[in-house]
Amino acid sequence: MEITIRQANIAPYAADLIIVNLFEGVLHPGGATGAVDHALGGRISEIIALGDCTGKLGETTLLYTSGALPAPRVLVVGLGDRERFDLQAVRTATAKAIAAANKAGAKTVATIVHGAGIGGLDPQDAAQAVAEASMLELYTMPRRSSEGGYGAKIETLTVVEYSSTQLPAITKGVETGRIIAESAILARDLEAQPANIATPTMIAETARQMAAETGLDCTILERADMEALGMGILLAVAKGSDEPPKFVILEHNKARANELDTVVLVGKGVTFDTGGYSLKIARPSLMWKMKDDMTGAADVIAALRAAALLDLPLHVVGLAPLTENTINGRAQKPGDIFTGMTGKTMEVISTDAEGRMILADALAYAGRYADAKAVVDLATLTGAISTALGAQAAGLFTEEEALRDRLMAAAAATGERLWPMPMFAEYAEEIRSDFADVKNSTAPKTKAGVSTSAKFLQHFTEDYPWAHLDIAGMAWSEKARPVYPAGATAFGVRLLVQFLRDW
Repeated sequence: MEITIRQANIAPYAADLIIVNLFEGVLHPGGATGAVDHALGGRISEIIALGDCTGKLGETTLLYTSGALPAPRVLVVGLGDRERFDLQAVRTATAKAIAAANKAGAKTVATIVHGAGIGGLDPQDAAQAVAEASMLELYTMPRRSSEGGYGAKIETLTVVEYSSTQLPAITKGVETGRIIAESAILARDLEAQPANIATPTMIAETARQMAAETGLDCTILERADMEALGMGILLAVAKGSDEPPKFVILEHNKARANELDTVVLVGKGVTFDTGGYSLKIARPSLMWKMKDDMTGAADVIAALRAAALLDLPLHVVGLAPLTENTINGRAQKPGDIFTGMTGKTMEVISTDAEGRMILADALAYAGRYADAKAVVDLATLTGAISTALGAQAAGLFTEEEALRDRLMAAAAATGERLWPMPMFAEYAEEIRSDFADVKNSTAPKTKAGVSTSAKFLQHFTEDYPWAHLDIAGMAWSEKARPVYPAGATAFGVRLLVQFLRDW
């Protein structure tokens, strides 16, 4: 879908469908909605009086103009309670309106910027929210079928702004939203692909091509490079697969690293997870979803794309270790001991606790950026986080108060919610090994799997501020909701980009 911006009055704008809005409790609409209502002879006011259009957040009402306007259809979307109105309400209202417009079969759609007028929001932020929500709502996952593909009917969306003074801010907001949404869509496409297509090699090549297009520096470490660096814990996972592992390093503003703050993002990239010899037998019918176990890596690659295109004044590093976790005659076994990049040793208790293993060496590599102001890892790490938080938030683990506050602020701004989880010192005792420095799992002795997994990762961090985001409950959605499709969500891309922008 193409997004354009026009300075105009939306009432006489020619499109297949135009979108206006209504706050809950309003009986006589004003602004753009009032202009459309007047052109339609008060029909919007009439349906409000009848109770058929209440302004409830996300409620949509479709009217046919019968030649009274150039557009044959008008869609009124509810903005909800004015006192609770915020950017998340803009995203919800936009997503619901775009979905309804698409269902109506409109190919050309025009919309006002919800919240930029009497809503009282910053026009640039509101325009960004409208652009992001529109593109992400229309996303359809890649489909390989002999019957052909399918997708959205809307071809163009025009953001119409009446005020010439607000037009520059609206334009900048739409462009920012487009870049961020396109980046999230890149991550969704990678996460939704089957594992026989989205291999470590394919994802690394996708990152390389994207870097060439956006001006990022890109280095891809091969198995021999990782061996030379002593990444024995990461390579222990890769031993079980015939697919060669890759370690992607992306850098934005590498040449200015000495003058800018450095922030390192690390993403778990297990392109398929069988569990290894600790086979995922509890719910084998759901093993096909383990193609999304590289969501963290895809999100980091996407966030670096956005950082480059938004030209953020930071030195941003993205690290994405990529491998399968499968079984062959060389695969790791419970009881095996491996040595990581820093010389620390680890005992395998569960081969299904492989994500923390590849992150152990990735976090060790992050220590090469000695002046890093923050290192944030993103991973579909534990099923236990879903038990704790469901599909409502990702878990945030850190002992750095300032870093926690930055991440929580980004979560609040984007609606990609985080919830702080405990990092008590006692959890470190649970991962001590009788045969190595640490063990990769405490099962079945303890139920604190989310926090002990975070303590395991912390063991391999170097001397830098660090936070871990466990997004296992958020990476794949069972049912569609505003902005997120059923399937791959790319949860974390918008969060990370906002975190970087706020820096």
